[in-house]
Amino acid sequence: MDATESLYVRLGGYDAVAAVAGDLLPRLMSDSQLGRFWEHRGEDGLRREKQLLIDFLCASAGGQLIYTGRNMETTHRGMRIDESDWSKFMVHLKNTLGHFQVPDQEQKDVLAFIESTKPEIVENGS
Repeated sequence: MDATESLYVRLGGYDAVAAVAGDLLPRLMSDSQLGRFWEHRGEDGLRREKQLLIDFLCASAGGQLIYTGRNMETTHRGMRIDESDWSKFMVHLKNTLGHFQVPDQEQKDVLAFIESTKPEIVENGS
């Protein structure tokens, strides 16, 4: 694969990103620590959240989709996401990427991008 291609293309496009989101979200929702973020959510809201995640990841990776959701800081403000939550999330993300056998370079690129969003998501202090 050509390294000059967008991460979106190198990951396999929309279907691949959607598959990753489809695997990752249930992992997060069933986690004993992270599941609290999805408690009392309706099915429609969960579907919308999944689609927004797919759109965000596709757009951020260089795909042709337009992300119409809120920015990461606004989306996560007040959720009290701490360093421990972030670490758990990253374990699940790495396991999902491994499950789909995403090549090493693409894994590194995805993880670097996700890490770049951390300051907007993790709340400092308590």
